[in-house]
Amino acid sequence: MSAAKTVYKPLSIASSVVGGLIAGKIFTEIWQRINPDDEEPDPKDLSRTAREVFIAAAVQGLIVGVVRAALARGQAKGFAALTDEDLS
Repeated sequence: MSAAKTVYKPLSIASSVVGGLIAGKIFTEIWQRINPDDEEPDPKDLSRTAREVFIAAAVQGLIVGVVRAALARGQAKGFAALTDEDLS
């Protein structure tokens, strides 16, 4: 494993954490626009409908997946551009 790939791994982990925070903020903003009077549903809150909880989970999962893929793709392209090495 090259030195550049060794440095890439911790940066990738840090980026994933930041991506999770960004995805959480995006989800909160979207949920506030969909339902401004209410917070996102907690799956353990039995006063919320299962439909509402599952829709919120699906939207949140979609956002997290897209943000993670976008960050990973950008990191891979940046790594390849800087080092002329492929991550695979």
